[in-house]
Amino acid sequence: MAVARRIPCEITTVHDHGEHVYTVELRPDSPAPSFRPGQFLHLALDPYDPGGFWPESRVFSIASSPLDRTRLAITYAVKGAFTGRMERELAAGSVVWTKLPYGDFVVDPASDAVLFAGGTGVTAYTAFLQTLQPDHAASILLCYGARTQYLLVYAPLAEECARRASGLEVRLFSEDRDGKLSVEAVWETVAGLKQPVFYLSGPPRMLSALSAQLEARGVSADDVKTDAWE
Repeated sequence: MAVARRIPCEITTVHDHGEHVYTVELRPDSPAPSFRPGQFLHLALDPYDPGGFWPESRVFSIASSPLDRTRLAITYAVKGAFTGRMERELAAGSVVWTKLPYGDFVVDPASDAVLFAGGTGVTAYTAFLQTLQPDHAASILLCYGARTQYLLVYAPLAEECARRASGLEVRLFSEDRDGKLSVEAVWETVAGLKQPVFYLSGPPRMLSALSAQLEARGVSADDVKTDAWE
C-alpha cells in the first residue's frame, strides 16, 4: 500500500460546469504516489510548512486515472466556506497542497457491481472506470444521476469507457428529464447480474433513500458499500 505523501501541485485548468460545480486539474511537482481507484486526497489552499502543522483541508475523491501519476483531478460543488474559497481563489497557475492517498472505498474488480452515483459522487468511480479493459470479466452497472443534464459532467467519460469495456453498462438520470435516480428504475438490469455488490456515493439524502430501497428489495447490508459525504 502506498504511503501518504504531501505534495505541492500547480493548478493547470479549472472547468466551470455551471451551478457552482467545478473540475480542477492539478500537476504535482513530482509523480503522485500510487493510489487505488476510489481513494481520495486532502486538498489545502494555504501553504504547508513541513516544520509545522498541516493547514485546513477538505477531502475529494481522485477523479483521474491511477495509470497517469503526472496529473490529478477533482470535481467539487460549492457547499460551504472552504469550497467557497476554492471557487474564489483557484485559478490556472496557482499552487495548492495535496496529501494522498487515503480511503478504502474501492470497487472489487472480480465481482459484478452496481455503482450508484449522485452528482459529484461519481468521482469515487471515475478512476476505476478508466482502468477497465476490453476483457474485463465482471459486469459493472453505473447508475449516474444529477439535477440537470448539464451536471452529468462525467457522462462522456463513462460512455467512452463503456465503448471500450463491453462489461460496463451506463444508465444516466437527470432530475429535470428522467426523475430521481432510484433502485426501481434499474432493478430489471440489476436482477440479471450475478450476486452483485452495491456501491453508493453521493449526498446523504440520496444514500439514505437508495439504502432503504435496496433493503426493501431484500439486499443484505453486507452487500452495500457507502461513500458518504456532505
